[in-house]
Amino acid sequence: MRCRLSLILAGMVVALPVLAEPPATVSPATTPAAAGMIDVRTLVPDLAEDMRYAGSDNFTGTVVDGYDAPRCYLRKGAATALARVEHTLRQSGMRLKLWDCYRPARAVAVFVRWAHDLSDTGTKAVHYPNIDKSALLGEYIAPVSGHSKGATVDLTLMQCHAGKSCVPLDMGTDFDFFDPMAHTDAATISPTQKTNRLLLKKAMEGAGFVNYPQEWWHYSLPSAVDPGVIYDVPVR
Repeated sequence: MRCRLSLILAGMVVALPVLAEPPATVSPATTPAAAGMIDVRTLVPDLAEDMRYAGSDNFTGTVVDGYDAPRCYLRKGAATALARVEHTLRQSGMRLKLWDCYRPARAVAVFVRWAHDLSDTGTKAVHYPNIDKSALLGEYIAPVSGHSKGATVDLTLMQCHAGKSCVPLDMGTDFDFFDPMAHTDAATISPTQKTNRLLLKKAMEGAGFVNYPQEWWHYSLPSAVDPGVIYDVPVR
């Protein structure tokens, strides 16, 4: 999700990139190990996961190419930091729930093709009810994703009770809800929803993760990536 800001000066339009991804080189790595990635469950075996792109419950409405298994791979530094967040949260009766981690470059290409197909609006009611599909490319879907660098996660926060299952906190929107309401500091959400988003933000920032302001669920660990390098290893 990246956009461009245009400034009109003396009758001329000057385009300035805002948060633009630099040109990316696809690594020749063919395995997670070769890419410096590990399965997060090797560090937290019972980490809660609902890997949306490995199933049909996502904005494309189908299993996404590159997701052959519902697993969370991250570069080792990011995986270690995420495990630290999880262990810290458990001390106060809370846990994380993951929706996406490393994302193969081929999956991102699927997203872009889907966004270009304006005739496919089967998930509009759930994922982008207030926005025309033609507006999704840019801020919401980009040709290069930080997820493909192996240090970005999409996740939420759960409250757990002794003897009972953990329940996701009310964040105001579901995952991959393409709308200003999903902005981390959206003014239209309730005080409780804002508090819950800030709880997640504080927990993630404590381990060095940085939030993408347009998506309350999206966090990256810049120190864990190789700048300019993305991966296309299938999730298996």
